[in-house]
Amino acid sequence: MTNNEKSTPKKPEKWRTTLGLYVTSMQAYEMWKADPERIKILDVRSPEEYWMIGHAEMARNIPLAFIKYTWNFERDEYLAVPNQEFLSSAKNVYSPTDTILVTCRSGERSAIAVNMLANGGFVNAYNVIDGFEGDKVNDPENLYHGKRMKNGWKNSGLPWTYNMNQDQIWLSND
Repeated sequence: MTNNEKSTPKKPEKWRTTLGLYVTSMQAYEMWKADPERIKILDVRSPEEYWMIGHAEMARNIPLAFIKYTWNFERDEYLAVPNQEFLSSAKNVYSPTDTILVTCRSGERSAIAVNMLANGGFVNAYNVIDGFEGDKVNDPENLYHGKRMKNGWKNSGLPWTYNMNQDQIWLSND
């Protein structure tokens, strides 16, 4: 069994998926680099995150949810509303047997997206468990304590950009 096949991630339960397919950002990049025509990278972060924080150069953006500019005091973050077009948009771009490496900020939303894809008939959707920004540094003595500076696509030295490619950005079906 290879590292990207049916292995248990070192992440909490909420990062796990029904398909049980997991890769790190580095493994995702190596898979894509080996076969860029067959391996697809899907970024499910909001369009704002994709645009302003940056994204993998080859990643298509189909947001799992949209930021609603209302504060959620319980979670200490903005509210998000589900993208009702997520699955239909994915089906318009990918076939159910495509290998899709799904990323978000840190692996939680991508797990939800992988489960939605699996429920929609996709069979080769992997959760990129460290996401684009990676995990938070958990060391009070470290200058970066609490910041997402540990692993992830951006912190692993993998190719990323702020540039927007019209063929890869989210455009609503409205």
